[in-house]
Order: sequence, then structure tokens, then C-alpha cells
Amino acid sequence: MTKRIIGLTGGIATGKTTVTNYLASTYNLPILDADIYAREAVSLRSPILSAIAQRYGQQILLADGSLNRQKLGEIIFNRQDERNWVENLIHPDVRDRFMKAIAQSSSQTLVLVVPLLFEAGMTDLVTEIWVVCCSQEQQLQRLIQRNYLNTEQAQARIDSQLSLTKKVARADVVLDNSSTLEVLLKQIDVALKTLL
Repeated sequence: MTKRIIGLTGGIATGKTTVTNYLASTYNLPILDADIYAREAVSLRSPILSAIAQRYGQQILLADGSLNRQKLGEIIFNRQDERNWVENLIHPDVRDRFMKAIAQSSSQTLVLVVPLLFEAGMTDLVTEIWVVCCSQEQQLQRLIQRNYLNTEQAQARIDSQLSLTKKVARADVVLDNSSTLEVLLKQIDVALKTLL
């Protein structure tokens, strides 16, 4: 039997974590998270972190030698060419980690949480695509509150991703997170019971 591999994506601050937590706690599904893999890729003394420090200088590092994410964010969310450079370093490493984890998992259903599923060209790793969405106003407000950003900073992060409209157009399942938590969880239950 082939594995069911759900690619969970959506815009920043649309509710992917809420969906992930529910799938893990209610259905005991293994969650493979691109953000965790990306953090591991730039961990202390990793070749990727060294390359980043070489490009941007020592000010990109914190006192302990780890990556200053805020500083890197200021660079890559304002310059497309620099964001492409960093992503081209990290995405292949993340893909390798996903492939190893999928191969090693004995579970029939896996959830890959990949915020940049389309942008990173990782749709071939999954058997179905779930997109979490909400209104643009909600997304902006949630991001400002969650990350303590001003409107301009939050909008730059939203704009750095493929638009939600384009993601929704390519989805097998759309989870609308613009209403209550209860409404969202019901949509997840239905989607999980529906085999594509």
C-alpha cells in the first residue's frame, strides 16, 4: 500500500500550526516540519551557516556563533535576490531530510508541513496538498500580533510567499481558517476521511 503523504501549506500566519497540532494530537499522525529541518540546516558550525556568515559577515551571527534570524530576515525579506540565494542553499538540504524521514517512517499517513511547498518545488514529495487560508486582513493581523512586527514588515513577509489565491488554486483540500476553531477542526476531520 502506498503511503498517504499530506503536504500541508498555506500563507504565513494562516493557521498551519493549529492544523498540525490537531492532526498530531487527535490522529497521532507523524509530522515532518520543514521549518525544523531548515533550522537544523543552519545549526551551529553547519556548512550552510558557514556559507551564510561568509556572505553576510560576522554580524549575521549571535554571540554564541548561531544564526541571528532577525538580522537575516531583514536582509532576505527586503531583497529577492538574497532570499533566492539563501533558499537555494537550504531547500536541497530540507528536501534530503524529508526524503530520509519518509523512507524511514512505517506510518501509512504522514504530514509534511512545508510553508514554501510550491516555491521550493517540493510538491513531488506529497500525494495530496492541503492549503490553510484565511482573509488577507486576518493574515496580516495575526502575523503582526504573533511576531511583533509593524504593518510594513508583516506585509513584506506575506509578499515574499506565493499568493494564497495561487496556493488555493493548486490545492486538493482547502482549509478555511477565517471562522472559529471548531469550524476549522471539522474541515480537517472531513479532509482526513476523504481519500483522494
